[in-house]
Amino acid sequence: MSMDAVARTEMFRAMHARGEQQPVSWATARRIAVFARPMRARLLLFLSLSVVTAVLAVATPVLAGRVVDAIVDGGPAGTVGALAAIIAAIALGEAAVTLASRWLSATIGEQLIFRMRTAVFDHVQTMPVAFFNRTRTGALVSRLNNDVIGAQRAFSTTLSGVVSNLVTLVITLVVMLSISWQITLAALILLPVFLVPARYLGRRLAGYSLAAAEYNAAMSDQMTERFSAPGAMLVKLFGRPKAESAAFAGRAAAVRDVGVRSAMVQSGFVTALTLVSALALALVYGLGGYFAIDGRLEAGSVVTMALLLTRLYAPLTALASARVDVMSALVSFDRVFEVLDLEPLLTETADPVPIPAGPVGIELDAVDFAYPAADQVSLASLESVAVLDPRAGRQILHEISLTVEPGTMVALVGSSGAGKSTLAQLVPRLYDVDSGAVRIGGVDVRDAASAELRGTVGMVTQDGHLFHSSVRENLLLAAPEAGDGQLWESLERARIADLVRALPDGLDTVIGERGYRLSGGERQRLTIARLLLARPRVVILDEATAHLDSTSEAAVQAALAEALTGRTALVIAHRLATVRAADEILVLEAGRIIERGTHTTLLAAGGRYAELYRTQFADT
Repeated sequence: MSMDAVARTEMFRAMHARGEQQPVSWATARRIAVFARPMRARLLLFLSLSVVTAVLAVATPVLAGRVVDAIVDGGPAGTVGALAAIIAAIALGEAAVTLASRWLSATIGEQLIFRMRTAVFDHVQTMPVAFFNRTRTGALVSRLNNDVIGAQRAFSTTLSGVVSNLVTLVITLVVMLSISWQITLAALILLPVFLVPARYLGRRLAGYSLAAAEYNAAMSDQMTERFSAPGAMLVKLFGRPKAESAAFAGRAAAVRDVGVRSAMVQSGFVTALTLVSALALALVYGLGGYFAIDGRLEAGSVVTMALLLTRLYAPLTALASARVDVMSALVSFDRVFEVLDLEPLLTETADPVPIPAGPVGIELDAVDFAYPAADQVSLASLESVAVLDPRAGRQILHEISLTVEPGTMVALVGSSGAGKSTLAQLVPRLYDVDSGAVRIGGVDVRDAASAELRGTVGMVTQDGHLFHSSVRENLLLAAPEAGDGQLWESLERARIADLVRALPDGLDTVIGERGYRLSGGERQRLTIARLLLARPRVVILDEATAHLDSTSEAAVQAALAEALTGRTALVIAHRLATVRAADEILVLEAGRIIERGTHTTLLAAGGRYAELYRTQFADT
C-alpha cells in the first residue's frame, strides 16, 4: 500500500470515528464475545488468514531486493528467474488468501448484521405502544442501520486489521533492523511527522463529519415530513412554499459549506502525508545509497528497505488509530445493546390460561390506570433528551367496573380526554392496568397467551392505519393463509368490493403510504374488511366514524353492522346517533363512569348524556 493510500485510508477512518471516546467496557466486550460465539470457527480462520497475508506482504519486498542483487552481481539468470517465479507464486497465493479473507469477512460481517438487526427488530416488537408514542422513528431506525453496521466493522475490519498490522509491523521491523538498523531508526524519526497531522486533521475531519451528519439529518427530516401526503397538503393549505424553500435552502447551504471545509482539510491531509512519504523514501534512498556506495549495504537491500517502508508506516499508523476504531465499535455495540436491554413493560406469562371457546364477554373490575413513566418504556437517546422524566403520567382511569355480556354491545361516550380510548386499549392488553383486572371470557388478559388474545379481540381505530403495500398484503395481515375467495368475501361484507375491483390492479393495487390513495371512508371500510377476515369474537370500535362525511359514514356504518353481528362489542362514539341501539351506554368523564343505562333511560334522566345529546342535535 502506498503512503498516499495509507493517508486516504486513515482519513476515512478518522471521518467515521465517533466524536467521543468511552472507556473500554469489559461487560460489553463479554457480550460481544457471546454474540460472536456461533461464528468463532470462521473468526479464527479469518484471523489466521490475516496473519498469512501479513507474512506474504513482507516476503515480496525481500525477494525483490534479492532479484536486484542477482542482477547487479551478473546472474545467474536461473536465479533471477527462480526468484521471479517465487514472487509470482506469492502474488497468486496472496490473491487467493485475499479472496478467502474477503469471503470470510463478508460472511462474518453480514451474519453479524443479520443477527443483530433481527434481534433488535424482534425485541422492539415486544415493546408497548407507549414506547412507540415516545420514540423518534428515525433514531430507532438508525440503531438498526448505522449502529449495527458500526458494530459489524469491529469484526470485518478492526479485529483483522489489528492482528495483521501487528504481525506485519513485527516482521517488517525485524527484517529492516537485520538489513540496516541505522536506516530503520532514521525512518522511525519521521513517524511523528506522519502521525501528528494525521491525528490533528483527523479530529477536525471527524468534527466535520459529525456536523455534516447532523445537517443532513435536519435536511432529511424536513424532506421526510414535507414529502409525505399530509405534510405536503399542510404546506399548500397554509401557502408557505417560499418559507419552506428558504428553510430547506438554509439546511442545504449548511451541508454545502461543511462539505467544502471537509474537502479542503482532506486535501491538506493527503498532501501532508504524501509529502512525508516522499521525504521518507528520499531518506531511505539517500542514506541507503550512501551505504551501498560505501560498500556497507547491497543495492538490493536499499530496494528492499524502500519497499518495506510502507509496510512499516502503514501498520504503525493503523495501530495508532486502532483505539479510535475499537472505541467507535464499542459505542456502536453499546447503543445496540441499550435497545436490547430495555425491558418490555408487558411480559408473556409462562403458563397461559386458554380463553374459553364460543362467545365471550368483557369484564373490567375496579380498574385504575395511569400511563407509565418515560424511564419505564423509553430511552433518552431515542427521544433526544438528556434525562428521561421518571414521573408517571396522571391517573386516567379511576375504579372502572363494567361488563359486556357475550354477544351484546356496550357504548362509551363522554368528553374528549375522558379516558375512553385508554379504556379500550386495556382490553387487547396494549397496556396493563395498575390495579384491578381486565377479563375476556373470565380469563385475566395478563394470564392469556398474547397470540390467542390477538385472535380473540379485534380493534378498529379512527385513523385505520394501512401500510404502503397492496390491498392484498394489507388484508393478509389479519389472516396470512387466506385465499382470494376469503379476501373477496370480507371485502363484500365491508361494502368495498366494488371499489377494489375498479382499482387498476384489483387486490394487487398499491394504495400508498397510510392508504392515502383511498378516501377516509374507503380506508375505514378496508380496515373493517381486515377485521372481518380475522374473525374476532370481541370487537372494539374506537371512534371508527369520527372524521367521515355523511355518505362515507353511512357506508362504514353498514360495514360495521356486518362486523358486529353475533360478536361482543365495545364501541366508543362521539356521534351519539351511532350508539342508540347499544344494549348499554356508559358515560365516562374524568376517568370515572358517571352514568349508565340505555339511550332512552339516559335521556329521561336528564344528566350528562342528555346534555351531550341536546348539544349535538340542537340544530336538527
